[in-house]
Amino acid sequence: METVNAGNTMSLAALQRQDPYINKLLDVTGQVALYNFNSKANEWEKTDIEGTLFVYARSASPYHGFTIMNRLSTENLVEPINKDLEFQLQDPFLLYRNGNCESIVQ
Repeated sequence: METVNAGNTMSLAALQRQDPYINKLLDVTGQVALYNFNSKANEWEKTDIEGTLFVYARSASPYHGFTIMNRLSTENLVEPINKDLEFQLQDPFLLYRNGNCESIVQ
């Protein structure tokens, strides 16, 4: 992921319109795609979510999270980082599992 700089002020403002508790961008990457794991078929399936990944801090619980601002539709991925979230970095992939499913960000 690239270093967050002053040019991301507009991105922070856009995120704060969706979640006013976001107070700081921690990291940004320009292009990612989200896949979900289908355990019945034992394979990864691409979703309709791809765009910019933002990792951020919040002033309220949960204190961290990440969002994919979707370029394909108005449906964004918003994932709180809490004790139920498991994740593993396998460059260039970020694998994670929340209470609902297993996903991969590429």
